[in-house]
Amino acid sequence: MPFNSLPFLLLFLPVALGLHALCVARRPGWRVAWLAALSFAFYGWWDLRFVPLLAGSVALNWLAGEAYRRSPRAAIVTAAIVLDLGLLGLFKYLGFFAGQADAVTGADIPQVSLALPLGISFFTFQHIAYLVDLRRGTAERMTLIEYAVYVAFFPRVIAGPLVRPSELLGQLRAPEPPSADRAARGLMLLTAGLAKKVFLGDGLGTYVDPLWAAAASGGQPDFATATQATVGYALQLYFDFSGYTDMALGLALLFGITLPENFRAPYRAASIQDFWRRWHITLSFFLRDYLYIPFGGSRHGVPRQLLALFATMALGGLWHGAGLTFVAWGAAHGIALGLHVLWRRAGLKLPEAAGLLATFTFVCLAWVLFRAPDFATALAVYRGLLGLGSDAGGTATFWPLAAGAGALAILGPTAREAVERLIPRAWAAAATALLLAAILLQVGNDANQAFIYARF
Repeated sequence: MPFNSLPFLLLFLPVALGLHALCVARRPGWRVAWLAALSFAFYGWWDLRFVPLLAGSVALNWLAGEAYRRSPRAAIVTAAIVLDLGLLGLFKYLGFFAGQADAVTGADIPQVSLALPLGISFFTFQHIAYLVDLRRGTAERMTLIEYAVYVAFFPRVIAGPLVRPSELLGQLRAPEPPSADRAARGLMLLTAGLAKKVFLGDGLGTYVDPLWAAAASGGQPDFATATQATVGYALQLYFDFSGYTDMALGLALLFGITLPENFRAPYRAASIQDFWRRWHITLSFFLRDYLYIPFGGSRHGVPRQLLALFATMALGGLWHGAGLTFVAWGAAHGIALGLHVLWRRAGLKLPEAAGLLATFTFVCLAWVLFRAPDFATALAVYRGLLGLGSDAGGTATFWPLAAGAGALAILGPTAREAVERLIPRAWAAAATALLLAAILLQVGNDANQAFIYARF
């Protein structure tokens, strides 16, 4: 049941909000339990098969945390994390690693493909963050119900943003009273995210997806087509994923929860380091705190730092998907971040405009690896960008939409910034209502597409 669907917008959400408001008014002590029940109902509506998996992982990790509190042995946390990663590996990477072993050994290993539970990468990271923070002494104990909401809170269980225990626990135990301004911000963020997804993300996808399908089936795009596929996907991915995040933040506000910001105009970045401070911010923090710093970070000399950056980003690429193209995408970013460290230590600088252009160009080229189902497809697009292709597939009508989307992504305010500026104004409320009506009409035409990050 995706957010951009009529069952969610016209049935699940109104009923959930009404019952939540009734709970807050009559039985505020039941609020956390209601949020947990609501989150599992949402997950079950989307895919009932994996509710036991989600519930079991919540219970086992909470019990591991309780065991560690009573007997603080690092082995308890380590065993729980190994189990979490093993479960993730079973569902997401079993076929990938079997394929790699088969390619290396020629042992003709049977290929096993299991259905991928929705959001398993995200809720696995939530478990790891809680257990590691508990071991570090930076996380408070949660009750089982609080922990269930921390892991499975429905606006963010499928594709984030990732949250720290400390970012959520206080809001569960001492919620702010209901506020008209907060509800208005939530509704406007939800509407903005829907608009970004439905009109821009999906709109760009109608032009971009056929080009990638043609390249994947053996086509060799020409320069114009490859450029459209590359730039178009960079914009499509941004508006799709940041649109999801805006919806998640807006929905959470409607239920009295403030989630952390996840995007801050990333295509406005003037360096690759700046890009990762703006793109999928909560994942960047997770990779920094739970991989990069434990790998040594910047505390043990430049060679160790460069290796830590490369390993962190390569593993971050693998986390996104079970494929060597994802690893290559992560490795490319690791190399770029390492070069940025060397550039900065040498005292070299680029004009801001040149830095912005170089960063955007690199990010777009790297997205080719992220989008391509295999290296052959990526190579076909790269060859097209070099002018070595001949298949024309692009359309001129793509570029006005791309230009408008690009201007909004680079020059315009983020949805959060816009909402903060517009919240007291009556005309903004009217515009939000009209935009939401237009979205409902578009969604009702069954033109809505799945969120790109839902499959990661």
